[in-house]
Amino acid sequence: MFEVRIHGRGGQGVVTTAELLSVAAFTEGRHAQAFPTFGSERTGAPVVGFCRIGDRPIRTHEPIAEPDAVIVQDATLIHHTDVFGGLGDDGYLLINTSWSLAELGLDAFVRRFRPGRVLTVPATELALTHLGRPLPGAVLLGAFAALTGQVQAESVVTVVRDRFAGQIAEGNVAAVRAAFELARRTLEEAADALTD
Repeated sequence: MFEVRIHGRGGQGVVTTAELLSVAAFTEGRHAQAFPTFGSERTGAPVVGFCRIGDRPIRTHEPIAEPDAVIVQDATLIHHTDVFGGLGDDGYLLINTSWSLAELGLDAFVRRFRPGRVLTVPATELALTHLGRPLPGAVLLGAFAALTGQVQAESVVTVVRDRFAGQIAEGNVAAVRAAFELARRTLEEAADALTD
């Protein structure tokens, strides 16, 4: 089973992101579940979403304490809540930011991860460019597909088109594909740098 924890703020679509990821996995014939946990239920308050993906029925429904991957939709949470709690050295970390890991104060922290397991993507900027709204969730799933291989980017595209309509769907689709390509290129460049 592959367990994902998503951190963001109320109004950013954390719950929707977890649901889209679970449905994308389901469309690929896998078992999946998604559910949120809320602090105080107001816009801007920290929200955590959970998603499990497996090849067998998933019976557990507890919050994910030791995730295989963490997606951070709002980088301002990094130094205020324990977004990295339980994430092992072999886990995956995806952060929505246009800042570098050094600018976030994370360069020393991320050295413990295996190469190719940490990625930053300017998902909010991509969403604004393609959708006209600062909603990074679906965009991050495009990058997540490239980073982990747990779902295919085209499965995310299918789910986005099923969930949304018209310009909103197509804007999200363009942003998902842009994030996937950006993540793929970034990971390839990092891998090439390691072999040089």
